[in-house]
Amino acid sequence: MDRETLHTSSSLIKIPRQSHQRCSSHFVDYIEKNISYSKFFKNYLIPNHPCVFSKKFTEDWNCRKHWVTEEGKPNFSRLLQQFEETAVPVANCSVKEYNANPKQIIAFKEFIQYWRDYIQNGHSSPKGCLYLKDWHMHRSFPEHNSYSTPIFFSSDWLNEYWDSIEVDDYRFIYMGPKGSWTPFHADVFRSYSWSANICGRKKWLLYPPGQEEFLRDRHGTLAYDVTAPTLQDKGQYPHIDKACQPLEIIQEAGEIIFVPSGWHHQVYNLEDTISINHNWLNGSNLDIMWQFLQDELASVQREIEEWRETMDTWHQHCQVIMKSCTGIDYGEFATFLKIIANNRISFLNSYPASSSLQSRHLAEALESLGPHHATFDLQRVTHILESMLNNEDFKRLDPSTLKFQPESLLQEIREATRSTV
Repeated sequence: MDRETLHTSSSLIKIPRQSHQRCSSHFVDYIEKNISYSKFFKNYLIPNHPCVFSKKFTEDWNCRKHWVTEEGKPNFSRLLQQFEETAVPVANCSVKEYNANPKQIIAFKEFIQYWRDYIQNGHSSPKGCLYLKDWHMHRSFPEHNSYSTPIFFSSDWLNEYWDSIEVDDYRFIYMGPKGSWTPFHADVFRSYSWSANICGRKKWLLYPPGQEEFLRDRHGTLAYDVTAPTLQDKGQYPHIDKACQPLEIIQEAGEIIFVPSGWHHQVYNLEDTISINHNWLNGSNLDIMWQFLQDELASVQREIEEWRETMDTWHQHCQVIMKSCTGIDYGEFATFLKIIANNRISFLNSYPASSSLQSRHLAEALESLGPHHATFDLQRVTHILESMLNNEDFKRLDPSTLKFQPESLLQEIREATRSTV
């Protein structure tokens, strides 16, 4: 990122976001050849707009060479050589469980045998339509070097944080037969996602933020399948007339789709398909995550409001419930911001000398994005930390649960960014 992009983005990011976005266009930009990171940042990340990258951006990946046959189909034999005994999560797309599909853990070779039989039986099976999804292949096989994250998606705070605490990650492999699909949803913490088709084709139905409110039933439950005829029943879905038509994208083999923050979507595999998906967030959509957490906490508070006066630890219980539902509470969100900030402070304090960061991968990512990007990141952390310090629910946290003083971190940020602003 150059200085001009830093200043432009710092100004744009201060403009309040609209809570509802209209489906003003049913066209999406197709990026045929390489563009600069700054252009992607200004044209897609900051305005939160989807786009599709051509297969040129994945043509050098090992998985596109080794996981796919010459006919463009999944190379089952090669995949079995690499992952035969590996335990993998498999969902049954034919069964609805709450607003998702039930999962089981089976051996990879068992899923491949099912997939082969499914194809031979005309893409049908008495077991239903099974879909290998949310498999943390990168975490289990980091040495495989099956693909590389494009620089456009390399400012990835979500995986940076979870890698640092060695608990989880949000890098996934999906493998599914023709007809497998994912129900209507938005991604974790309202993060961005990028999804690359290694082989096969997908159909995406995307709705911009706010449109999902018109796709809830009279009980407030989000639609499971936005193509279901029941959505046309105004008695069940009283606001359906206000919903726009979705943005429909057909994603071909090798292409990468960028799904913006907070865009709900539903996805179909039109052919036997393998894809790679990362959930990620950074300074460009940090405000959306913070608003999501505030909304989630408010929802929990409404649910248990009747016990508010009878429980001395009511506010703490709300945080516990929120974490069980979303995977994070205000205290951990603050820790998340501190780790992200510390990494960038360390980078700026040593720049242009080699960074002292322990993670070589992270150091390379920060170096490729440059000091102005690190400065932008710290500006965004500052903005959200200041908002948190003025938040009444954050003020109620037990100080002992915080591992740092936010005010001290803000001062460190100011000192580290003084020379680049």
